[in-house]
Amino acid sequence: MSEDNKVHAEVRESFGKGHARRLRAAGKIPAVIYGHGAEPQHVALPGHQVSLLIRRANALLDLDISGTSQLALVKDVQKDPVHQVIEHIDLLVVRKGEKVSVDVPIVVVGEPAPGTLANLDATTVAIEADATALPESIEVDVEGLEEGTHITAADLKLPSGSVLLADPETLVVAVSVPASTLAAEDEIAEADAATAEEQSEESAEAAGASDSE
Repeated sequence: MSEDNKVHAEVRESFGKGHARRLRAAGKIPAVIYGHGAEPQHVALPGHQVSLLIRRANALLDLDISGTSQLALVKDVQKDPVHQVIEHIDLLVVRKGEKVSVDVPIVVVGEPAPGTLANLDATTVAIEADATALPESIEVDVEGLEEGTHITAADLKLPSGSVLLADPETLVVAVSVPASTLAAEDEIAEADAATAEEQSEESAEAAGASDSE
């Protein structure tokens, strides 16, 4: 665990929308911690620090709650739909060595064969991994892949100790020729066919004129 993930959490004794607004105005984020059969615990987190930490998918926080250390996984972040201000965070209690189920973002790297595109069909994949070693993302290398190539969840290279939970046949990336390119090729083919037809008609007319002479 990085020292940057250590977060001081203040226990909340007051609740309600009015109290939550006052917390946010003071630069803090209301949060609830749950899991392992314990009663949900309501806390306030430092807004700026936590906002930076949760940019990482499946962020793990090392909370200091009244002098007691508690590992917690960020499970849900609720934001104002207009201003995108963080309104509330749900945290799941985890322990070192515990396996947890998470959705990990897929990141495409490399360039497929010229004239093709790598289409990302699944933006995340469900895996089970150690709570203290969760990957930020899983990379899919498409360098030089040809049209028609399909990469499924079963083809992904998972971090050591991770287990795939998603359907192995889930399509993750498909390499194809862009529709605009296909349309342009069709137009060229049609134009070539029309030109060939015109040339054939002109040849036939020329042959007819020669015969009449």
